[in-house]
Amino acid sequence: MPRPRPTPARDILEVDWPFFGELCRALALKVARAYQPEVVLGIAKAGVIPAAIVATILQCDYASITIARATQDAEPELLIGPPPSIRGKRVLLVDETCDSGDTMKLALHAVRASRPAEVRTAVSFSTGRWATDFHAFATTKAIVLPWDREVVDEGELVMRPDLRSYLEG
Repeated sequence: MPRPRPTPARDILEVDWPFFGELCRALALKVARAYQPEVVLGIAKAGVIPAAIVATILQCDYASITIARATQDAEPELLIGPPPSIRGKRVLLVDETCDSGDTMKLALHAVRASRPAEVRTAVSFSTGRWATDFHAFATTKAIVLPWDREVVDEGELVMRPDLRSYLEG
């Protein structure tokens, strides 16, 4: 599901790959200093990217769950739940951003139903009112992540049409 489009009243933070990599390293360090997860669980789609990087840095197992929204305004829906292998383990649940917390709350409910020993939450960007246990960067700006900026159109990478006016304006 596409991330909500920026509004003219909200500043934009364009994130490139090097900055995102640094955020993932910073997030892994914050986690390592306070928690020792056995499994890092990414929330697909976009949460799997920081989750895989953090899991690699922390030398942990990695898995994912899938949560999506039919439309931007719809409630999130669990499509693929956590693997049974998280039972009795320390889990770090990771997404790319957290604003309302709706996706994270649904993911937490699904993870807790699998009976891990402990679960904590982390995001690359904390953008709203719902707080996770760990975050790399807090901002009130609308975020455009490197994988959201461009799409393939007729065999070529082009700027996403719905973002063009915001990013080029």
